[in-house]
Amino acid sequence: MLRRLQRMLDSGVHAASAPAGFHHPRAAHETLLDGQPVAYALRRSPRRSIGFSVSAEGLAVSAPTGLALADIDQALQRKAGWIVRKLQEIGARHQRLEAARIDWCDGAVLPFQGELLTLVLAPSLTHTVLYRDELSGAARLQVALTPGSAQPEQIQKAVQAWLMQQARQIFTERLNHFAPRLGVQWRQLGLSSAATRWGSAKADGTIRLNWRLLHVRPELLDYVVVHELSHLRVMDHSPRFWAVVQAILPDHVALRRQLRHDAIPRW
Repeated sequence: MLRRLQRMLDSGVHAASAPAGFHHPRAAHETLLDGQPVAYALRRSPRRSIGFSVSAEGLAVSAPTGLALADIDQALQRKAGWIVRKLQEIGARHQRLEAARIDWCDGAVLPFQGELLTLVLAPSLTHTVLYRDELSGAARLQVALTPGSAQPEQIQKAVQAWLMQQARQIFTERLNHFAPRLGVQWRQLGLSSAATRWGSAKADGTIRLNWRLLHVRPELLDYVVVHELSHLRVMDHSPRFWAVVQAILPDHVALRRQLRHDAIPRW
């Protein structure tokens, strides 16, 4: 197999027929790394060194113009362990995200503040209401739509509107809870829909928080709130900044790690 892969590298054959493994959608070459077939995208430029980038798409390689494919493969082999480990980690996270994807229909389930909400379409209502069963404690989000005729987009839009309203209320309460303990004053709250950023802070006291934080447990939301409020004292990530966070949340390192690995539903 190694010989076949090397022949493909030497000839520049497109990796469309790559065996099962890790396959970048724009792959043009493949190799075997730690026993795993890896089809990667290759970009040539007037750079002096080889660069590797691992993302949800797969492995992308940036190499100097004119560098032989055999030399690129040797560099890949030297980094084989790191590349395969990163590909596996990102692949596992992608699977968790796909498993958490919400099916927008009557009876769908979504995480909210550390518990699961079951969506119930209730045409008799005029607005979305959170209901908790007194006996079982089960939480149901009753949405003012008709089962059978409501489209997934309508259900998603109604739930998102309710979540945005809850986000402003809950985030405001948590900001007001931690700001005095940090000795800071926030002035404005904005809601974000960023794909990769949980929050941000400006020196003028403006805080932006991702409304999707409602999907995570309350202690993880608190970490993000404390993190952003701490920036009102130290506007960088220096040791002094982390000392401020540490004073409020001694377990902030574990919380940050949990937040990074929690699977947030796909929207």
